[in-house]
Amino acid sequence: MEANPIRPRASIGGVPIHAMLVPFPIACFTGALLTDITYAKSADIQWTNFSQWLLAFGLLMAVIAGLFGLVDFLSGPRPRPSIGWWHLGGNALLMAVALVNNFVHARDGWTSVVPTGLILSIVTVALMVVTGFLGHRMAYRHVGARP
Repeated sequence: MEANPIRPRASIGGVPIHAMLVPFPIACFTGALLTDITYAKSADIQWTNFSQWLLAFGLLMAVIAGLFGLVDFLSGPRPRPSIGWWHLGGNALLMAVALVNNFVHARDGWTSVVPTGLILSIVTVALMVVTGFLGHRMAYRHVGARP
């Protein structure tokens, strides 16, 4: 661990609010991928509705979690770790892809999911895995325990 660890500023009981909120977009974006796969196999239109709601709620929660994460990151010690900038940029890209994906899912019928929406859902989940790994590494290396 670093000599000068990052201390979360936005926290409740020492637990970063960002860490409390990130499971929501993770579950929603993963659920959207699963409902897209189910729609591609069944063509039951209700699965696209599930995907749209999961993407919208996941994006909303990602923005809220991102704001709290940004507060923690920018209020930390300088210089900030480069892994944090990669995590921030990757999550910004992830949210942009999720937004485009939500707009694609708003189209009518089969083309709202197959193939573009499904591909965007896969990209979203893949980005989420990468940025989640970066966030975990940053927390493991740079975020210290409460004094």
